[in-house]
Amino acid sequence: MTQEPVFEESSGNVFADLGLENADELFTRGKIGIQVLRLLKQRNLKQREISELLGIPQPEVSHLMKGEFQRFSEGKLLIFLKRLDTEITLHLRPRHAQGESTETVISL
Repeated sequence: MTQEPVFEESSGNVFADLGLENADELFTRGKIGIQVLRLLKQRNLKQREISELLGIPQPEVSHLMKGEFQRFSEGKLLIFLKRLDTEITLHLRPRHAQGESTETVISL
């Protein structure tokens, strides 16, 4: 007799689903890092060129290109986006606001 597969609905954050302590931070790094990779792949650069553009040593480029985003802070990944001529806009608002809340928008 075959057993039916069991499916579990995701929360939208695979790191939270795995029960990792810093899940939100890892998820944010992943989203930013994927955008950095997309932009770099569009440019079809060699790792040496990426190293010069981003201002990091070539071994770090290798980690970045493998998707090892945990090696970089969110701030460092945002700097990479800026060096890739990307406009960054942050929307700051209370996570669980009740009633009227204010939002602050910052462009980098």
